[in-house]
Amino acid sequence: MSTDRNTMDAWSGRVDPEPDSPRWHQVIGAFADATTTPGAVLLGFACDEGVRRNQGRTGAAAAPAAIRKALAGLAWHRSGPAYDAGDVVCADGDLDGAQARLAEKLAGILAGGHLPLVLGGGHEVAFGTWQGLAAHLEGNGKHAPRIGIVNLDAHFDLRDPAHAHSSGTPFAQIAEAAAARGWPFRYACLGVSRAANTRALFRRAAELDVLVREDREITPTSLPEVRAALDAFIAGCDHLYLTIDLDVLPAGEAPGVSAPAARGVPLALLEALVEQLRDSAKLRVADLAELNPEYDIDQRTARVAARLVHLLTLNG
Repeated sequence: MSTDRNTMDAWSGRVDPEPDSPRWHQVIGAFADATTTPGAVLLGFACDEGVRRNQGRTGAAAAPAAIRKALAGLAWHRSGPAYDAGDVVCADGDLDGAQARLAEKLAGILAGGHLPLVLGGGHEVAFGTWQGLAAHLEGNGKHAPRIGIVNLDAHFDLRDPAHAHSSGTPFAQIAEAAAARGWPFRYACLGVSRAANTRALFRRAAELDVLVREDREITPTSLPEVRAALDAFIAGCDHLYLTIDLDVLPAGEAPGVSAPAARGVPLALLEALVEQLRDSAKLRVADLAELNPEYDIDQRTARVAARLVHLLTLNG
C-alpha cells in the first residue's frame, strides 16, 4: 500500500547574515498551515511506474526529493508565500490510484486559489495533473473549458493507452477523457525529436491538430516565430497547463533523465517560452517530469528543475 508523505524536513540550507537575504528553505511553509493568502504550492509525485511500463530507466520516483534539495538554497525573490504539500507516493504499482490521489490533492489546492507546481516523477504525472485541473473546472461555467496543454518535450507521449497506461500515454488518455466530457482537446508539443517519435505518433498528432515544433525548429533565429505561434495557441484557451519533460533539454544540460536527448532545446530558449506562459494570466498548473537522480551528474538536472520552479514563481 502506498503512503503519501510529509516532506517539510527536507528544507534546510545556508543562512546568510546580511539583511534581506532569505532563501527558499527559510520561507517555504507547510501547506497544512497555509493561510488564506494564495501562493505557489509544491506537490511531489514520487512515481516511476509509468516509466517502468514504458521500458525506460527507472529512478524518477526519487526526483521530488532531489528538486527540493536543489531548490532549498536558491535565493527567494517572491512577494507571495510558497507551501509544500508533500508527496503522493506510488510504491505498489497502482499507477491509476496514485494519479487519482494526485488529482484529488490538486483540485483542493486549486480551490484555494493557489498555483500548484507538481514535482514528478515520470511523465505519467501528466494524466493526474490534468485530472486535478479538470475536476476543479468541472461545473464552474456554462461552457466547456478550453484547457490548453503546453508540453515542452522530446516526445509526444500519445501512445495508444489501450495496451497499458504508462509515461508514453498521458496525452492520449487526456484526449480520450476530454472527448468523454465533450471538451475540446488543445495540445501543443514543443521540442519534439523526429528521431524519437514514430510516423504513427506524428500521424496521431496531426489527427488531433497538435501544435508541433521540433527541436531543430527552436533556435535563436526562429524563436520569435515559435513565440508567435504559442501566443496564437494561448489566445484560443481559457486555462493553461504547462508540463515540462526535462528530456527536452540537451543531454549535456540534463543528463539525469529517463531518456537523454541527443540534440534537445537549450535551457536559454526554453526559459523564454516558460516566461511567456507564466505571464499569460492563464497558467493554472505546471509540472516537471522525468528527472532521474540516479543518472544525474553534479546535480545538473536537479538544478535545472529547481531553476525552472524558481522561474515559474518569480511573478508572485
